[in-house]
Amino acid sequence: MPTVELGAENFESTVSDNEIVLVDFWASWCGPCRQFSPIYDAASEEHPEIVFGKVDTEAEQALAGAANITSIPTLMAFKKGNLVFSQPGALPAPALKQVIDAVVELDIDKALAEHASKESGE
Repeated sequence: MPTVELGAENFESTVSDNEIVLVDFWASWCGPCRQFSPIYDAASEEHPEIVFGKVDTEAEQALAGAANITSIPTLMAFKKGNLVFSQPGALPAPALKQVIDAVVELDIDKALAEHASKESGE
């Protein structure tokens, strides 16, 4: 599936309405962003079951600020609406594959339950 442009109007619904969403925060003037883009686009074609979104930080400054983006590119991964990965920097294809595999394999319900039990002091 091709990448989806995300902005303030569709970011929240995209993240909450899909099982897994990866988001690339980028800008056209950013060299590493331009290097990462074809790798990200290729991964989106290899994984049609995952939504691959892109946020242009220049056009969506408020959204980038709300997401605490301080360096680009930044890759975020959401599973069942929960942020499970966030890292700045352009990833090579093998590293992106590792992130995707880890997110797919993550048992988010178990992780959330474990986190909740730690928070309650059990």
